[in-house]
Amino acid sequence: MNAKTVLPAVAMTAVSMVLTLAVVVMWLGAAVPWPVALVVGLGIDGGWLATLAYERRLAAQGDHNRAVTAVGWSFGLLAAGVLVAHALMAEESAGAWLAVAWLPIAAKALWLVHAMWERTALTPVALDAIRGIQQEARDEAAVARARLRAEAATEETRLTAVTEAGARVARVQAKTAQTLSSAWSTLETARAGEETGRALTSVTARVTPGVTPRWELPVWGPSEPLTTRSLESAPALTDEALDVLVDEIRTSETPALSYREMAARFRAAGHSASEVRLRAAWKRVA
Repeated sequence: MNAKTVLPAVAMTAVSMVLTLAVVVMWLGAAVPWPVALVVGLGIDGGWLATLAYERRLAAQGDHNRAVTAVGWSFGLLAAGVLVAHALMAEESAGAWLAVAWLPIAAKALWLVHAMWERTALTPVALDAIRGIQQEARDEAAVARARLRAEAATEETRLTAVTEAGARVARVQAKTAQTLSSAWSTLETARAGEETGRALTSVTARVTPGVTPRWELPVWGPSEPLTTRSLESAPALTDEALDVLVDEIRTSETPALSYREMAARFRAAGHSASEVRLRAAWKRVA
């Protein structure tokens, strides 16, 4: 991983040093002996390389010196200045020489990038731990998304089922209401009819000579179911108490009442007894 940044920096440094040395020798070789020009070129490259090596040593120790960094950038700017001056004074290919004048600055920038890479580099163990944490977070997020999607689908299914059930109930209620309305209309028509009303009255209640009770329509509306407590509110009578009540009702008039009249008055008074017990009590007292 370290080679990704150090190899470009080394290559750019080598090209920059060779180019600076060649330019200094060609440029100054016409005015001074070439050994002198070679010494000047090696001096620029040597200073550049020496400060770079010292910076790398400090970086390996986790240290940093601004003076050394400033000296290194000075040598880099000097080398770039030599290349720019040669390009401006060259009679041929001035643009080409000017285009490569940035190489010393680029080499310094690459070494700066490499130093930043080293300061932020992590060990393989730390990288594995980070990857594990990231993978765990992605797994948890995926599970949470799947859970939310499943809950949403379940809720949608439940709402659909509830809606359909409500629609069926509404349809049944509407149909029932329609049926009850039709039956009510039929009863009302029968009640309003003269002959039909008289016929229904004769079969629904006992006809008394000269009296024709009016046949009333049944109540159509909400009803409350009777509870067990209301059905059993009247305690069951013992045989002795039942005999006393039957005898009192039977002999309440003269002549004594018949069984049917006694039974009707017994039940009208709010008493409760089965037909079998009531008839047995009648036989005992009569």
